[in-house]
Amino acid sequence: MKTIITIILLSFTGLCSSQSITSDHKLHFGVGALISATTYTVVYSATKNKKKAFWYSLGSSTLAGLTKEVLDSSKENNRFDTGELAATSLGGLTASATISLFVGKNKNKKLAKIALVN
Repeated sequence: MKTIITIILLSFTGLCSSQSITSDHKLHFGVGALISATTYTVVYSATKNKKKAFWYSLGSSTLAGLTKEVLDSSKENNRFDTGELAATSLGGLTASATISLFVGKNKNKKLAKIALVN
């Protein structure tokens, strides 16, 4: 019985359409990550506040994506593409979260002192 169910389920997989990631979405993801990383670096170096740097960098990448899509939708034969906005925002989220994990105070001060002595 398991074999029959498996064969039936596999026969339906050809009917499913896949969601492909276009090169334009990859470009939006990369630009969102670049904008976010730059904003995070500038805000964190000025304020030394991780939360503020995270939210400003995420907001700047989302705002850049939103602005681009609004400008594109105002042109003739164009529409507002939420997929491109999502790709830009996800690029920003990825960069902000990654940088936020690795930036901050060194919690192991003993190890830092030992490394400086040697």
